[in-house]
Amino acid sequence: MSIDWAALGQVFGVTLAVTVGIVGLFTVGIVGTSRRPQPEGAAAAVAAPGVGARAGAVAAFALCAAAVAYGIYLIVAA
Repeated sequence: MSIDWAALGQVFGVTLAVTVGIVGLFTVGIVGTSRRPQPEGAAAAVAAPGVGARAGAVAAFALCAAAVAYGIYLIVAA
C-alpha cells in the first residue's frame, strides 16, 4: 500500500482554504448584523446596523449557505 502524498497535500490545502474562507464569510455576516455604538453626544442606546452592512451580511450568509448546500450535493450525488 502506498500513499499519494501529493494528492493528500492537495486535499489538505483545499480543505484548509475553503474552511478559512467559509469561516471568514460567516464572520463578515456576524459583524454586519452586529450593533454599533452611538457617537459620544448621543443617547446611551445602541444603533442598528446600516442598510449596506445588513445587505453585505445577508450576502455573506447566502454564500455560506450556498457553499454548505454544494458540499451536501457533492456528498449525496456520489
